Amino acid sequence: MTISIGNDHAGTDYKKAITKHLTSKGIQVKNYGTDTNDSVDYPDFVHPVANDVVQETSTFGILICGSANGVAMTANKHQKIRAGVCWTKEITELTRQHNNANICCIPARFTALQQAIQIVDAFLNTEFEGGRHQNRINKIPISC
Repeated sequence: MTISIGNDHAGTDYKKAITKHLTSKGIQVKNYGTDTNDSVDYPDFVHPVANDVVQETSTFGILICGSANGVAMTANKHQKIRAGVCWTKEITELTRQHNNANICCIPARFTALQQAIQIVDAFLNTEFEGGRHQNRINKIPISC
């Protein structure tokens, strides 16, 4: 499994801890995030993660910023991306089960670090239920 991860300045410490956690499990991680706390523009780090997921060079993506809203909005501009804001384990599981999310967006300013790691584990270990949910997923993309 390969995970692409990206973050802005609010998510640097979380990205480092999540990357360490994932690599300790033998998961390959592609780092597209900043490694400092200096202010940056989150879209610069979102697009490479989304591109990896769309091109299937990564299994999933993880994005981290202060609220997770900006990174989710940016990622969801990409066709084939279903990025969900995940702030609890339960929301994360539903995001995978019902929405087949392929990018997990974590709000660093509203989750504890250990909670963020639990969110990542829930995201990676929860399967999409399919069935009636697949019909809804099929209606998400629009043609222009």
